[in-house]
Amino acid sequence: MVDRMAEKPSKDEPRLVRQVGAKAERKLRAQSQVNRTIWLGLGMMGLIGWSVAVPTLLGAALGLWLDEHYPASYSWTLTMLIIGLFIGCLNAWYWVSREHREMQQNEEDNNE
Repeated sequence: MVDRMAEKPSKDEPRLVRQVGAKAERKLRAQSQVNRTIWLGLGMMGLIGWSVAVPTLLGAALGLWLDEHYPASYSWTLTMLIIGLFIGCLNAWYWVSREHREMQQNEEDNNE
């Protein structure tokens, strides 16, 4: 039996070894990043929420102040609220794109 195994080198064996090794490595990497992924997701939700909410509220507050001190035919509050919301959305987009770039970079580094 040992002679037959020595006689017939299998081409599948190295490929099988590589496949098993790659699967084990992916599984270990996924297990180590589960906690990071959960906390990262929760942290990003908080960061994105605050990055939109704060400029929106500041814009509304500025608009209320402008309405009191410089009345106009249009609402400063609504105008500043929309501008603050726009700035907050740009801010959130910046953070999400930055995190996405970092995740892609880490994935590329792990695949090499």
